[in-house]
Amino acid sequence: MSTFVPDPKVDMYNPGMIILGIDPGLRTTGFGVIQKVGNKLRYIASGTIKSGEGDLPQRLKVILDGVAQVAATYKPDCAVIEKVFVNVNPQSTLLLGQARGAAICALVTHELKVAEYSPTQLKQAVVGTGRATKAQVQDMVARLLALPGLPGTDAADALGIAICHANSQATLAIVTNAHPALSGLRMKRGRLVG
Repeated sequence: MSTFVPDPKVDMYNPGMIILGIDPGLRTTGFGVIQKVGNKLRYIASGTIKSGEGDLPQRLKVILDGVAQVAATYKPDCAVIEKVFVNVNPQSTLLLGQARGAAICALVTHELKVAEYSPTQLKQAVVGTGRATKAQVQDMVARLLALPGLPGTDAADALGIAICHANSQATLAIVTNAHPALSGLRMKRGRLVG
């Protein structure tokens, strides 16, 4: 597992919400941990879990154990994972789905609620357009979290999905505070649902 250096100025005892973002992949699974305090986002950590080569069950175990280790280390309040997109190659889609399933199992084993967003929602929330490139996501994540350099693409996607969730939760809180009759609703595909 490789890790981007944590920000030493982050106060782990601040009552802000800690969000763990996961960008699932069979070869490389990205993770990003941020803290939301009020309307500010703070970087905590990010990195990748590399499953290497070999048979599928062992690679899935590496993902399961790696995500569990990240969850145990950073003790997030919630987790968010990128949804699977359908590839041209159905075999690749199935393998990605299995990697995603291993990551979700690790998260729910740690009693975390898991939210899901599509790649388009992530790009829209971070860059402002659903057709953004990986480089644009990397650049905006670095700017939004005031990072000293660009995170890797997998870690950037994981941080981006965490930012997407932080902003979606803030929007939901604003709407439900303004209209108490809407309490109990949640965001799904960018819309309020009951």
